[in-house]
Amino acid sequence: MRMPDDYNEHSGLTPTVIMTIVAVTFLVAAILVVVLIVNSDKVGRSKNRMARQESSPIITEPEPTETAESRLRPEDLEFWDLYPPEETEAPAESAPPQEVAEEDPSTDGRHTLVENADGSQEWVLISPYLPKHDYDFTKLVCQSDRMKYYEDGTQKSYEGIDISEIQDYVDFTKVKQSGIDFVMLRAGARGYGTGQIILDEYFGDNLKRATDAGLDVGVYFFSQAISVEEAVEEANTVIGNLGEYTISYPIAYDMERIIGDASRTDSLSKSERTEIAKAFMDTVEAAGYKALLYGNKEWLIKQIDMSKLTAYDVWLSQAADIPDYPYKFSMWQYSREGTVDGVMGYVDLNISFVDYSEK
Repeated sequence: MRMPDDYNEHSGLTPTVIMTIVAVTFLVAAILVVVLIVNSDKVGRSKNRMARQESSPIITEPEPTETAESRLRPEDLEFWDLYPPEETEAPAESAPPQEVAEEDPSTDGRHTLVENADGSQEWVLISPYLPKHDYDFTKLVCQSDRMKYYEDGTQKSYEGIDISEIQDYVDFTKVKQSGIDFVMLRAGARGYGTGQIILDEYFGDNLKRATDAGLDVGVYFFSQAISVEEAVEEANTVIGNLGEYTISYPIAYDMERIIGDASRTDSLSKSERTEIAKAFMDTVEAAGYKALLYGNKEWLIKQIDMSKLTAYDVWLSQAADIPDYPYKFSMWQYSREGTVDGVMGYVDLNISFVDYSEK
């Protein structure tokens, strides 16, 4: 039998040892608890990931393991020449810009060719507002150098000449017998330099003898008026020198360019020339006579404003086989080199599409 002191000294379970064992036990238990908690969290996350994968149709393939045999070498990529080259479409050539064809004024039917005083030519637009002539020039016939106009086989024109002192003495009886129907006699002229009015030397005698020969007579005046007042003076001069004779054809107003010399009318504007011509013809018609406007194509189209003179008949001067003046005219001077029995030398030939003797 032992004593308690002996037991305490030799048993080996001192209080210090016991406390150590207890502390270690608690430490191990804590570590186990922590491990269990961590493992539980990982399992939860794994389950959540698997749940998401099951709900998503995305299939992933495992990445191939690269081996020495699977590695590509540079020469393995040289396969482009195994295929024919692709045919690439050449870029479409842009079409050349379409050139807008300019209308040819010689064929468009809207222009007329005008020869200017200096010899140059230009195409001028035909006004849609001026009255046009309606002559069918396929019915125009030249017989023995005389122009005649027929409709349905019947002559609808009248043959005439214009006479001044340049022709000297004229045998109007022979003129009448040659087939001429009317004469236009120059009554006088105003000097293009001095401005003085001069009567034609043969006017009085020509007026008497032409009337006696049975010809229809009209007269004209070569104007160089530079004002309305001078135009009225010229018209009254003509009317005053008709005397006792009654004329059956019109009194014509004639203003022309002076070729090769300066003229007192050169500085007139188109508007002024128009007003002067109108003043002359208004004075003539106020006296009971028929007024007529004389001019060539260039003068009538470019030098005066015909839109303000449509009330008057036109005497066109154009030496041609067929006139190409587009607007209305009633008389046409078609030749300056005509020959007529009873007249010495050349004489101007005319055709009238109107029988003024019946008006």
